[in-house]
Amino acid sequence: MTRTNLLSKIQVFTMAVMANLAVVLVKAQEKGADLKVDVDLNKGGDAMGGDWMSNPLVWVIGALVLIIIIALVARGGNK
Repeated sequence: MTRTNLLSKIQVFTMAVMANLAVVLVKAQEKGADLKVDVDLNKGGDAMGGDWMSNPLVWVIGALVLIIIIALVARGGNK
């Protein structure tokens, strides 16, 4: 057996071992722990209703205020 033939067989063996380890790692991640955590996102009872951030009117007013602030800053000291 020649030296290059032996090295190529070692390389093939190493690649096969690495591929099998990758499969084992992927299989280990497949099933997570079943923690059964109950998260309630609808708290309700807020002073402003729970969904005021999703109201488009809040975003329009916020954008207008931001534009006014930018205009005043850009205007600078020119009166």
